[in-house]
Amino acid sequence: MNRTLCDLRPGEHATVRKLLTKGSMRRRILDLGLIENTDVECISQSPGGDLSAFMIRGAVIAIRAEDLKGICIK
Repeated sequence: MNRTLCDLRPGEHATVRKLLTKGSMRRRILDLGLIENTDVECISQSPGGDLSAFMIRGAVIAIRAEDLKGICIK
């Protein structure tokens, strides 16, 4: 089963395995530093679950759940 970044819960760590996104969203994700083998930690989630905050390369970044589905983790 392929896990994606949207499966991560607060306090959990993972490593980016592969990006499935295309086009401008892929460019944005790459610009945030989410490339293969990047370590990420889920810091928090919004009450509705639409936004999640992650520690990525020393910065806290909030990403929508819809966009997280295209980021495979291990």
